[in-house]
Amino acid sequence: MNPFVLVVLGYLLGAIPTSYWVGKAVYGVDLRTVGSGNLGATNAFRALGWKAALPVVLFDMGKGFVPAWGFPRLAGPEVGSHWPLIYGSAAILGHVFSVWVRFRGGKGVATSAGVFLGVAPWAVLLAFTAWILMLLTTRIVSLASIVAAIVAPVAVILIPHEAGVALPVFAVSLAVFVVWAHRANLGRILRGEEKRISSARRGDSKAEGPGAP
Repeated sequence: MNPFVLVVLGYLLGAIPTSYWVGKAVYGVDLRTVGSGNLGATNAFRALGWKAALPVVLFDMGKGFVPAWGFPRLAGPEVGSHWPLIYGSAAILGHVFSVWVRFRGGKGVATSAGVFLGVAPWAVLLAFTAWILMLLTTRIVSLASIVAAIVAPVAVILIPHEAGVALPVFAVSLAVFVVWAHRANLGRILRGEEKRISSARRGDSKAEGPGAP
């Protein structure tokens, strides 16, 4: 299959607004109008609870994994080794700027993790470990996501691999993009205003202020 067609397909797959459809179909909630307004798993968790967020996380990861791991097999062996990253990047852009919901979307963390799972699973393991530790320590999802995004390229650079220079460049670029996407969260973190996860049940108070016990 033509690799450029696969790039378009990667964008369209990434653009599937998972959390929007789950919120509207199951809960009758438009996630663009609640919480942070982002169409990602974090906002789904805060607004609807973990039962809504879990399928969103898994599907959003799949949106990155399928193009990065599966599309190169459709394109054939003659396609260069950098194409999995291009397909994955298209999916990430689709998630962040979804054509289906007026170019709204999430921040691309889960979809990016899916891309790394397809091309550098060891980086996902280290980044996920960092995410868990940071979340348990601070209970701030955005900060955990930022730290994980930074750990992934460090892992790619330090651990030997056969993917060439394209993978470190992709990893660093993706980390910069994720940090940029969380710039508003960083401002709130520095001001001590970023909300913390406290409960996963819908109807409870799912986030609390930084000064809460």
